[in-house]
Amino acid sequence: MQAKNVMGSALLVAGMLLAGCGGATAEPVEQDNLGTSEDALPNCTGQNYEFTYYKDATKTTVVGERGCDCTYYARWGVTTAYFDSWSGTCF
Repeated sequence: MQAKNVMGSALLVAGMLLAGCGGATAEPVEQDNLGTSEDALPNCTGQNYEFTYYKDATKTTVVGERGCDCTYYARWGVTTAYFDSWSGTCF
């Protein structure tokens, strides 16, 4: 009887040790360093346009914009499939 308990305990310990081993290892995630991004800005000389991006098809919540105002480029937020756009003339 005592041998049966020792054997059962040994199997339980072995099973618990094996359960903690061999699991999937997490892949290291490479982080983008957006603070040092050197993407070229568009040349807005002579261009006047704007895209306004919305959260959903109701177009009630603005979530981002992109555009040129004749001399400077503006960009903030995110882009989505829901947007309005306009363009004009620079003088």
